[in-house]
Amino acid sequence: MTIEITVHESVSEISPEIWDACACPEAESGAGRPLDPFTTHRFLSALERSGSVGPGSGWWPRPLVARAGSEVIAVAPTYLKDHSQGEYIFDHAWADAYMRAGGRYYPKLQCAVPFTPATGRRFLTRPGHEETGRAALLEGMQELARQNALSGVHATFCTEAEASLAEAAGYLARHGQQFHWENRGYASHDDFLADLSSRKRKALRKERARAQDFGGEIVALTGADLAPEHWAAMWTFYCETGARKWGRPYLTRAFFDLAADQLADDALMVLARRDGRWVAGALNFIGRDTLYGRYWGALEDHPFLHFELCYHQAIDWAIAQGLQRVEAGAQGEHKLARGYMPVAVHSVHWLRDPGFQRAVDQYLHAERRALADEIEILTAWGPFRRGPAVTPPEERD
Repeated sequence: MTIEITVHESVSEISPEIWDACACPEAESGAGRPLDPFTTHRFLSALERSGSVGPGSGWWPRPLVARAGSEVIAVAPTYLKDHSQGEYIFDHAWADAYMRAGGRYYPKLQCAVPFTPATGRRFLTRPGHEETGRAALLEGMQELARQNALSGVHATFCTEAEASLAEAAGYLARHGQQFHWENRGYASHDDFLADLSSRKRKALRKERARAQDFGGEIVALTGADLAPEHWAAMWTFYCETGARKWGRPYLTRAFFDLAADQLADDALMVLARRDGRWVAGALNFIGRDTLYGRYWGALEDHPFLHFELCYHQAIDWAIAQGLQRVEAGAQGEHKLARGYMPVAVHSVHWLRDPGFQRAVDQYLHAERRALADEIEILTAWGPFRRGPAVTPPEERD
């Protein structure tokens, strides 16, 4: 079968129906939520239309489309990058080493969801074309790099299965670390707490009581309950966090306006209000079986309110909705004490220079060993009591 790969300058050049038939076939024709909302046409187009990616951002959209005859069988969210910002699996050291050796690291090709450290499918295929479509995309990305003198190809926060396929196609596998909460069949937050050691359980109860005593109310809103004032408040919180960390917001104000129209059903906001105004909030996105924590900010400092809005309330909501896990974003060993355990996340990399590829490969072997040791140690320090997990509700007397 002859597969044709075409490169586009915007996801808007591909119809939502065609894109989503590959990106989230499980949600086609209203059959339910996508596994995650981040590779949907509506999310990626909101990034483009808002100016969060494109001119001036260093993220130049170049989505790939694979066709067998007239049928689109696979797509991929790919970008030309002239820096390494907003990726969360960083290669700054690689870029520095290559450029000091006389190479030109940028531009490079990045297959990712911009500014989104959430695991999900990156090589998006129509059902029945998985093997052919993924192979075509992996090869097509390499050929695109060769033809345009790009330093390499990077696919970040892909699934473990995709990483294995890419490694077989000559890509290098890299492991990172995040902290995720797993639902072990809990029917309530008390069930979850019962799974912790006595000391950790008592500490979290005190922490939640202290946070909830901030002098206001906490609400969780999604869908039609999200009004423009909530999105405006979340934009303010988002900017506050960026300013506090000496950073520049990646997302524009226009993205939050578009999200209000296009992404409200994908979003969960947990907001704190005191004396009639919103003082803190956390923005999550909802997948089929996972809640993804993304942004947080506060205009007032209250003890433990960050942990309450971002972590405890997310667990509450996930249990109530029957979700399997909460991914709380990048970094943060402080999440461990709150039941978020270390897990490996995956990326794959192909570098056009064979010598540089070999050097990075040696580094990644050592990095993976060190990370595996770290995950083992952190897991042993986790808050869970030793013994079996809680019994699923359907199996209880």
